[in-house]
Amino acid sequence: MKLDKKIIEYLAPFKKDISRFLKAVKNYDRIAVFRHATPDYDALGSQFGLATWLKDNFPNKDVCVLGDNHVTYTNRVYPKTDKIDEDWFKTPFLAIILDVANLARISDPRYKNAEFIIKIDHHPEIEKFGDISIVNVKACATAEMITNMLLSLKGHYVLSKKAASYLYSAIAGDSGRFQYSSTSQVTFITAAYLLEIGIDITEIYQTMYLRQIDDLKIMGYIIDNFKTTKNGVAYYLLPDKVLKELNITTERGKENVNLFSNIEGIEAWCSITEDIKDNCWRISLRSKEKPINELAARWGGGGHALASGARLNNISELDKFIGELEALFTE
Repeated sequence: MKLDKKIIEYLAPFKKDISRFLKAVKNYDRIAVFRHATPDYDALGSQFGLATWLKDNFPNKDVCVLGDNHVTYTNRVYPKTDKIDEDWFKTPFLAIILDVANLARISDPRYKNAEFIIKIDHHPEIEKFGDISIVNVKACATAEMITNMLLSLKGHYVLSKKAASYLYSAIAGDSGRFQYSSTSQVTFITAAYLLEIGIDITEIYQTMYLRQIDDLKIMGYIIDNFKTTKNGVAYYLLPDKVLKELNITTERGKENVNLFSNIEGIEAWCSITEDIKDNCWRISLRSKEKPINELAARWGGGGHALASGARLNNISELDKFIGELEALFTE
């Protein structure tokens, strides 16, 4: 496939590392693909897209996909991750870590056993790691970078419809179906490449955004219980008791956060979900225009300028967090 001039320019700063990436892949018989905990579409789509490409083009290599499964997306959009015996990690292997800016967020600590590590990401760099680090903050999704990397490789490499479908789902998910400000000309060119391969976007969207009747109950609870501030901050709380009543997990608590994305007068919004297991409250934070990632970093999280995550150690911190968030929008 002939690459567009904009894609060539987009990849130019990473040309040397992309070559090193391919060399490392060729050098290892065992490859483990990792990504961040509590995965989203980009984490999962990038992971399964790259792993599928590796299996398609290097069928004699032992490739595994590691990390926690997603309560909703697994089985519906993506396969289950692999369960690998500890002995597997005693033989030298290559770890490819996707869509994660810091080591603490990697969903499986066994990357530490790798002989060689490659990092591919699009988040602002929090922590430098990896023998090869390919970080493109201009990319709307890690999958956008991966797609163009793979298409740029010289040789008889195939990007199958299956791999392309996973990568498209990741790009669509992290760009908000091409609505977020991170969406660029490159994003659309990349999507066009994937369409040319023959993916079925109707089927992809149906699996990604299919809802159940029970989802209406969750949305109803949020609509009945959300709160707003005078400066345009909207938020809702999902204590563990409510999660049990609604029959949903902590991970699903944030799935409806974008109910507020198109509401006039709402400038920032978040879901705040109790996590009994980790003894904290998890925040999924969004903004229309003003960056919120620095605030998120101060509250134990981070992410993109307009889409980040954070956490409260105790619900007593809620007023302080909302106050700091609201202060960003004080004229």
